[in-house]
Amino acid sequence: MIFRDAIPADLPTIVAMLAEEQIGGHADDPSEPLDPAYLAAFDAIDRDPNQRLIVAELDGAIVGTMQLSWLPGLINRGAWRGQIEAVRIAKDKRSLGLGAAMIGWAVERFRERGCFMAQLTSNNDRVAAHRFYERLGWKKSHSGFKLMLTKGD
Repeated sequence: MIFRDAIPADLPTIVAMLAEEQIGGHADDPSEPLDPAYLAAFDAIDRDPNQRLIVAELDGAIVGTMQLSWLPGLINRGAWRGQIEAVRIAKDKRSLGLGAAMIGWAVERFRERGCFMAQLTSNNDRVAAHRFYERLGWKKSHSGFKLMLTKGD
């Protein structure tokens, strides 16, 4: 499996993976043509040196995706944190160890940039994902809160 930064041509596959799991009221729509908002978001991520949209390829096909963010902060003497978001493995490729490899690769990128911790959030309804992260050594440490600022689905 290889990991690389996503390119605009990858967006249909990425959005399709996000749409496979509609948890938490998300309304991702992989139908073509893609909503222009996806390309605008891609462009914002691509321009930001503290963001990476990653795809994982196996035998030339995209089988996973995730977004990595590097977050500066004052806590812990100005230490940086690595944030992992929107982790997805194609449904037909789950339980093959690809997700573990993907998360391990992300953690190494955070170490390379001197982060003191890696963190992620996962919807409360994603119980299987929680077991997966715990098997990898991640600990539940905080409760998260959200406030929706726009009317959404």
